[in-house]
Amino acid sequence: MLQFGDSMFPIGGFSFSSGLESAVQEGVVTNAATLRAFARTAVEQAARGDCIALIAAHRAATAGEVDTLARIDAQVYARKLSDEARAMSVRMGKKFTEMGVEVVGAPLLYRWRECIATSVTPGCYPIALAINFAVQNLTAYQAFVVHQYGVATTILGAALRLMKVSHIETQKILYELTGQLDEMYATAAAARLSDMAGFAPLTEILAAVHTRAHVRLFMN
Repeated sequence: MLQFGDSMFPIGGFSFSSGLESAVQEGVVTNAATLRAFARTAVEQAARGDCIALIAAHRAATAGEVDTLARIDAQVYARKLSDEARAMSVRMGKKFTEMGVEVVGAPLLYRWRECIATSVTPGCYPIALAINFAVQNLTAYQAFVVHQYGVATTILGAALRLMKVSHIETQKILYELTGQLDEMYATAAAARLSDMAGFAPLTEILAAVHTRAHVRLFMN
């Protein structure tokens, strides 16, 4: 769990900011307080969206239901409104799957990699994470924790490079957010796949702004 949840795990997560770059450039995030609000929104949005799919995919992967996994994956992809959000999820999902094939080597990971390579499915990150953990007999809760920790650390790591904020401030924010994971998991686990939602219009506007930015440090 620690290995595959490490922020330095080589799937390219460091090259994305989850919208923070535009938020800083446009004055939406200016200090530790607004960074905390931005990160909390992202984590809560993920819990009500991608993580519902992640939990459903973990169940499908445990049962070896590849067709079900592809249907869930398509629903995740369809809910990514911006090109950058789709690119982030698909690139990280593909890399995570490829790394899982090489490190874990479970047959289901090989099948999923083939589905991605033949364009049967987009291969979004939450689904790749669910499959990887399921074949290792790691729980859906553990996959959820890794996913949410990744959402938070992606934003907070980018913040250290984009704005005047200290490591102490970002660690305080991270500690607060991870303390809420049990409650978030209970909500996501009780939801149906059709309940997936991610309504945060300002986030989508910032993503559109970032697409046309002349100077960018991050891909997203």
